[in-house]
Amino acid sequence: MANSRSALKRVRTAEKRRLRNKQVKSKIKSSVRNVQRALAENHDADELFRRAIKTIDKAVSKGVLHPNTAARKKSQLHRQYNKERVTQ
Repeated sequence: MANSRSALKRVRTAEKRRLRNKQVKSKIKSSVRNVQRALAENHDADELFRRAIKTIDKAVSKGVLHPNTAARKKSQLHRQYNKERVTQ
């Protein structure tokens, strides 16, 4: 347990950030999953794709994701998106 007031405050802020980060990461996973599901079912995934990329970019701006991690996720999603669009 924290001993000083500042340490107690750090515990509180760390918990707030953990919850926010968890929420943002969950939103990223859901949006990517929605794009993949739409691509697999041959639905129009353009809007879902744009939304997923936007969600990933917002996570970087909030400091939830490292920029390289976001670039990797976006690259993988782009690859899947382009592959499915060519086969359709």
